[in-house]
Amino acid sequence: MASHTMHTGERHRIRFDDHLPVDHRLNTVYRIGAGLMGLFLLAFGILGLTDNIGFFDTGGNTALGLNTNGTLSVLSVCVGLLLCVGMVIGGNFASTLNMTLGILFILSGFLNLALLDGSYNFLAFKIQNVLFSFVVGVLLMVFGMYGRVGSTLPHDNPYWRARHPDAEQRADATGDQVR
Repeated sequence: MASHTMHTGERHRIRFDDHLPVDHRLNTVYRIGAGLMGLFLLAFGILGLTDNIGFFDTGGNTALGLNTNGTLSVLSVCVGLLLCVGMVIGGNFASTLNMTLGILFILSGFLNLALLDGSYNFLAFKIQNVLFSFVVGVLLMVFGMYGRVGSTLPHDNPYWRARHPDAEQRADATGDQVR
């Protein structure tokens, strides 16, 4: 005997963008997170490029207390611009962008930690760069996941509704509100 119920109804996908108003508080968090990190990376990259450092120079050139070279500066400017675009667009795009780049920053920290004193350290990372990469990665992930994950999401949250489509259908059938 089966102890589970069969769902005969068709499942429909919820588009998150349709359920979040333009001025939703989560949108502000995603935008602030993307904007702050983007502006810092832009400043770091531009300061690194103004020193006329070689693209693959692994000397001790620094900008804002972090070791840099031309390649890392250009990469920082590109990622900073991408985060600023995320700040302008906002919403789920900024949230997803923050989470994705946060994971990439953490992976970059681990990869560059392994390459720290080797000949393949073409981004001229030092330990402060690795630590910065970890901190930025975690902050971007927190900014991106804010309001999307957690055990106490309110039932009117679109992410909670997407994970519990049966609760909404039961509420519609009984005439109750989803709690």
